[in-house]
Amino acid sequence: MNVNWRLWEYISVDNWIDIGISVGIILLFLLFSKIFTKYIFFFLVKLFNKEKTELFKQILEAYEKPLRWLFIIIGIYIAVDYFPYFEQDHSLFEHLIKSSIIILIAWGLYNLSSTSSILFMKLNDGVGLEVDQIIIPFVSRGLRFVIIAITISVILIEFDYDVTGFIAGLGLGGLAFALAAQDALKNLFGGVVIIAEKPFTLGDWIKTSSVEGTVEDINFRSTIVRTFAQALVTVPNSTLANEAITNWSKMGKRRITFNLGVEYKTPKHKLEKVVKRIEELLRNHDEIHQETIFVNFDEYNNSSLDILLYFFTKTTAWGEYLEVKQDINFKIMEILEEENVSVAFPSRTIYMDQDHQEVVEVNEETHD
Repeated sequence: MNVNWRLWEYISVDNWIDIGISVGIILLFLLFSKIFTKYIFFFLVKLFNKEKTELFKQILEAYEKPLRWLFIIIGIYIAVDYFPYFEQDHSLFEHLIKSSIIILIAWGLYNLSSTSSILFMKLNDGVGLEVDQIIIPFVSRGLRFVIIAITISVILIEFDYDVTGFIAGLGLGGLAFALAAQDALKNLFGGVVIIAEKPFTLGDWIKTSSVEGTVEDINFRSTIVRTFAQALVTVPNSTLANEAITNWSKMGKRRITFNLGVEYKTPKHKLEKVVKRIEELLRNHDEIHQETIFVNFDEYNNSSLDILLYFFTKTTAWGEYLEVKQDINFKIMEILEEENVSVAFPSRTIYMDQDHQEVVEVNEETHD
């Protein structure tokens, strides 16, 4: 009790006043931080929205939280000047304040380098160089890694750490690291190959020997593909780079081909007319690609006379493709009904030999 009483006696009234001022300054700047976020920042974002300056708006949003913390750091820096038991010009304190500001700057740059940043939408408006969607997440992660590495290096320099020796030490351990991370390096270079060759982009429907689905993301190690069963499949970039990739989204048109079998009893003139009318149907259909259309009497099958249909739809979207295919099928049915031609299906006719009690099976077309 005597020790505590002596400690309270040691703290003078002036010191208590200085401590109160320090605490008050910190609380005041905390209030400024909240006011900035609620009013000033909101006003600036609204202003840039009116001026349609999307880039400045994103810069503001990226630095929203760093600016809030900047108020607090400034408050702490000013408060320490009044605090009786700590010197503002102390070297460690100065290093901490400078390092904090460096971190806030890096924090904003880190937010600005997100995949949704407008900076990746167009590198140079004058040149009109559009950035492919698949490059954006890859470059974003690369930039963020560089920002973090530079930030750590600058902070180490601020604390008088020999960064050159640190980098040299990394160089000596580089061989061991490379040996230990061969798979990671393979995947990294695989990702570079995919981005350079651009066999697909984000949102494309691809098929490989290991996966089929829609590309959702690509990073340094792997590519994320969502299957049509809504499962997420992570494929290492090194594997994907060495596989044959079918990009269904890059189709300019979509193929439809099948054999239409009609009965053997169909007369020649009716068969010719059906073939001609089906071809005319395809030639005059707005959704059928006119470059390649084949409608021909193809072969004598076991149970039918087969007409080969081979053509393409203009659309490549799966749902629209099915709609066009259905429309063609219905109209072919109408042609067959109008020409009184029936579709054949496999049948089996059994003949009984009365004398030898043997059964003979003969395949022929179905009769109405």
